[in-house]
Amino acid sequence: MKILLIINDAPYGTEKAYNALRIAMTLQREQEDAEVRIFLMADAVTCAIPDQTTPEGYYNIERMIKAIINKGGKVKMCGACLKARGLKKLELIEGAEPSSMSELRQLVVDSEKVISF
Repeated sequence: MKILLIINDAPYGTEKAYNALRIAMTLQREQEDAEVRIFLMADAVTCAIPDQTTPEGYYNIERMIKAIINKGGKVKMCGACLKARGLKKLELIEGAEPSSMSELRQLVVDSEKVISF
């Protein structure tokens, strides 16, 4: 089953990105046939910037994204959103890839489930 999670909020400040990644990780762990794909849009593109410092005991979005990628999940980011925030040339978490609205369209059409956070 192909599942697409679209995330729109920044990694910290709300728990939307955290909750989206939690369900993605749970799907990978408990649903053998789940093919997890994540698309980061708007301020969520900042989720894919490595080496962000989080307080001790606070969830770490980078570790969560890496875990998803390491289990075969795909992480794509809106290229226009990266550009609008001056992030297009920054280093990104390994395995996270800039993308486009055309690719998001294809992911939506190709997915059995689409969840937006």
